[in-house]
Amino acid sequence: MDESYIKGLHPLESKIILSFKTCKQLKFSELVSLTGLSEPETHRAIQWLITKKIISVIKRDVKRNVTLTELGNRYAREGLPEVKIINLLKKKDAVKLTETGLASKEISEAIGYLKSAGIINIETGMIKLRDPLKINNGIKGQKFIDKIRGRTINFDELSNDEQSIVKSMSRKRGKTRGVFRVDEREEFTYKITDLGKAVLKILIKKVEPSVEVSQLTPSLLKDGSWKGKVFREYNIDIKPPRIVIGKPHPYREFLDRVREKLISMGFCEVSGELVENEFWNMDALFMPQFHSAREIHGIYFIRSPKYSKEIEPKILGCVAQTHQDGWHTGSRGWGYKFDRERAKRLILRSHGTALSVRTLALHPNPPGKYFAIARCFRPDPVDAAHAPDFFQIEGIVVSKDANFRSLLGLLKLFGTEIAQSNEIKFIPGYFPFTEPSVELHAKHPKLGWVELGGAGIFRPEVTMPLGVNVPVLAWGLGLDRMAMMVLDIHDIRDLFSQDLNLIRKKCQRLLSQKVI
Repeated sequence: MDESYIKGLHPLESKIILSFKTCKQLKFSELVSLTGLSEPETHRAIQWLITKKIISVIKRDVKRNVTLTELGNRYAREGLPEVKIINLLKKKDAVKLTETGLASKEISEAIGYLKSAGIINIETGMIKLRDPLKINNGIKGQKFIDKIRGRTINFDELSNDEQSIVKSMSRKRGKTRGVFRVDEREEFTYKITDLGKAVLKILIKKVEPSVEVSQLTPSLLKDGSWKGKVFREYNIDIKPPRIVIGKPHPYREFLDRVREKLISMGFCEVSGELVENEFWNMDALFMPQFHSAREIHGIYFIRSPKYSKEIEPKILGCVAQTHQDGWHTGSRGWGYKFDRERAKRLILRSHGTALSVRTLALHPNPPGKYFAIARCFRPDPVDAAHAPDFFQIEGIVVSKDANFRSLLGLLKLFGTEIAQSNEIKFIPGYFPFTEPSVELHAKHPKLGWVELGGAGIFRPEVTMPLGVNVPVLAWGLGLDRMAMMVLDIHDIRDLFSQDLNLIRKKCQRLLSQKVI
């Protein structure tokens, strides 16, 4: 073994190796104690030495430490709910539920435990002591809480009864009663390898690593104390640590770029609430109340409150009449009795077009161009191209000169400049609120042809009840699918991945190529 190998060791590595002078095997905690290094420094040096095959792992133990949670500390001060009930029953034969002074949730849990333990009965709303001999069993938990208060105890050192108490009252997912916290910690044991023994012999003969200097400071130069010091050699081949700076999430960056693009084109951004009523989400769009998309498998209903405030009577009346017989639109309507109460039913917004009709109801002066980046919700099965919540790019153009050719031009811009697709196509479509209607499809390099969304010209049944008498171009496209193409993602779920390497890679690509 040449001298350069030894000189290439980091001072932290040398300290760890020298710890094995008197012992062939050491635990992690023992290495921390012997070297005087911090745990992160010890862990870092150990990983380097394992990579160099100077030390190796020979044993892995899992140590479980038990401590009190915040709730446990409160019970240590005030007593467990079941102990409070037991103390009351020691004074009286029967106790009313209201006499316990406990919250309803605590009463329910405490009574459930005491009944299952055979300590109490509930008769006509009164708590009665069933078996006084079992009272001691009911306070075992309190005794152990008092014992562990302010301490950390090894789970494996507890008695069987104490372990049972911890298991029944420890914090678990979905379990509200978390009195104890059990933290698992791995404890590794390491041994020095044959290579490590050879390195150790040389290190023992060398100057102690504590004397080795890794930095030439002004004070060393000033007083001349650098003389006689052993300086650690620098290895210029070692890669410097990676510095990761904060950046926007790649999908957030994509959405911001889309917003900038549309604003630069003269569009005005609009927004609205995620919770919408059926009127603006569907009725105002001339979607009949018996349409299959309005059932529970097509939208998310709000449990409470169920209904919105009153809708403006004039608009509600015009829309209701249009559904029933067409009103003054020249249409025959859908021919059913419009349910005005159902129109107030609250749901999660299922498409961004609800924002477009709300904008039209404000009587914008034509010509006008509006867009929204809208979060929408539908109970779709999750796969590579579908998610239950998604972003839509929604927009309208209100102008007497608007026509279908203009709409196709806008859709082409979305497909080529925003989705960055080399191939797009238009397919005839059908929507209750537009005529003519069209679907925009783009070719994903791996998934093939993907539908980006639909568009069309709003029907008179939509615009006239809102007081608009000029053509309105409308579209609603899936921004998530567009982002998949721009970021070269093959699964829509990766847009929300927590894999930092993936996120950084996509973000770097987005910024370097300055897409859209």
